[in-house]
Amino acid sequence: MAVSGEKPPPPPPPATASGGTARKLILALLTCLSSALLYRQIQPLPPKIPGTPGGPPVTATRTRLSDGRYLAYLETGVPREKAKHRLVFVHGFDSCRHDALPISTELAQELGVYMLSFDRPGYAESDPHPARTEESIALDIAELADNLQLGRKFYLAGFSMGGEIMWSCLKYIPHRLSGVAILGPVGNYWWPGLPSNVSRDAWYQQLPRDQWAVWVAHHLPWLTYWWNTQKLFPASSVIAYNPALLSQEDEMLMAKFGYRAYMPQIRQQGEHECLHRDMMVGFGKWSWSPLQLENPFADADADDGQGAGKVHLWHGAEDLIVPVSLSRYISQKLPWVVYHELPKSGHLFPIAEGMADIIVKSLLLGDDHPSSSASQRPHSP
Repeated sequence: MAVSGEKPPPPPPPATASGGTARKLILALLTCLSSALLYRQIQPLPPKIPGTPGGPPVTATRTRLSDGRYLAYLETGVPREKAKHRLVFVHGFDSCRHDALPISTELAQELGVYMLSFDRPGYAESDPHPARTEESIALDIAELADNLQLGRKFYLAGFSMGGEIMWSCLKYIPHRLSGVAILGPVGNYWWPGLPSNVSRDAWYQQLPRDQWAVWVAHHLPWLTYWWNTQKLFPASSVIAYNPALLSQEDEMLMAKFGYRAYMPQIRQQGEHECLHRDMMVGFGKWSWSPLQLENPFADADADDGQGAGKVHLWHGAEDLIVPVSLSRYISQKLPWVVYHELPKSGHLFPIAEGMADIIVKSLLLGDDHPSSSASQRPHSP
């Protein structure tokens, strides 16, 4: 108690935070800030959907699927109603409907070929499909064929990433197919049943930067957007059009493929729903593999009177983008697959002069037909 007439002592100063507590607080704030920044970096931008506010205009012919999505498509060859053969073409990575197999007008007229190509989901003018799987694209193709009234069965051809989709179609819609041409298909290094030595051999044929890009797409798919847009590490060389991936033949063909007038349209919705989604699905975790497939034409006759349909697998021996070794192994394990290996070709062989006609003749007429004689087509070991 203070003595009368004396001033009370001043109150003690407020207690200061200890050095350890302050450091913890600063660390927590930095962690939250870093987490927020990282989250923003790994989250892809919303796609610019054609025909919506802020999106590009719709210039293509499109059809609406049962889930409300639109697919843009292109029809070439003879009119659909006059066609003897109806062929659906599935484009590859970083491509669109305009990259259809370039068969000649003369062959289309001679054989009565109608060809339907389309923008796969997220590419060019087709709506994205964030829930896309290796199965959903096959079902999209079947529904597209129904919308355009192609009939109960049709032929199918696919290139590169579109070639990998051919395996999905053989699994999920085999009853709709008259014949299939698989051209330079991408392979999944984690397919069930693929021997480790085969997978490893193909894996190390990739550039190290592509090994990392594919590894991320498989193991950390949620990081695919960030990995291919960040500047700290080299991302996919395929997306970057690295010339190191071109064989001698591909270098000559790149003038045709690399400078397409419509290239800006291909990625116009943003790279995530086309390129990155392709990687996430194509190199994702599949519950099955082509090695488990059975011949879909073993007990069926083609509707066009040419006999049972065939599955043709084509690959360039000098392909530096997609290792040929996976196609070799699969063709050895599936004796019903007709394998064509092109000894001097790279990845872009389908657009080489006259090659598309050779592929289509083989698919529609068979390799033993006079129009598909050995003197007219590349070596098939």
